[in-house]
Amino acid sequence: MNDFLGEDQTGVLVARDLLTLLLCGFVACAVLAVPFINEAKKTEANQQNESSSSAAAGMEPPGNVIIEARWDDKLRSDVDLWVQAPGDVPVGYSNKSGLIFNLLRDDLGAYADPTEINFETSYSRGIPPGEYTVNVHMFRNLENVFPIWVRVVARVKAEHESGAATIAATRVRLDHEGQEITAFRFNLTERGELVPGSLNAVFKPLRSAKN
Repeated sequence: MNDFLGEDQTGVLVARDLLTLLLCGFVACAVLAVPFINEAKKTEANQQNESSSSAAAGMEPPGNVIIEARWDDKLRSDVDLWVQAPGDVPVGYSNKSGLIFNLLRDDLGAYADPTEINFETSYSRGIPPGEYTVNVHMFRNLENVFPIWVRVVARVKAEHESGAATIAATRVRLDHEGQEITAFRFNLTERGELVPGSLNAVFKPLRSAKN
């Protein structure tokens, strides 16, 4: 009888030891897997961030009326974009936001610029009907080489539209520091449509009128 009980206890001990070993093995596997899980999550997060960054680089700026100015990337030339929406104040480097427009960034040219792009963009919140004015101003040209050509584009993204349509594009010539030129003026309807015959380049000062 005692021998029988001893064998039974031995079986119980063996079974317990096996369960303990299995449990320890499972815990060890789980511990060893944690770094790989974290690495996988990190890799996935990085891939998502890279995808988001790529999408952001390729996607259009927010807003409805989008004004862009671009000049030679190699030049240390500080060209400023100035815009004015109907009934709003002029928006530019010294007044980066109004009720309607916002200037995304004041680009100083290749000088003290971490990027290789000479580019400024303003965008609107909504599309109030009326006249819009777009100017460029030659603030400083460390290259002391003229003329400076600036490509200016105006695009409109109406409500419920997936993309922005170009309504005006031109090249503006700047010949000296302090020069301000109207690239174009145009009128938009409440639906964001260009009013026929409204596009012109009659000069209207914005930088000096910002106050």
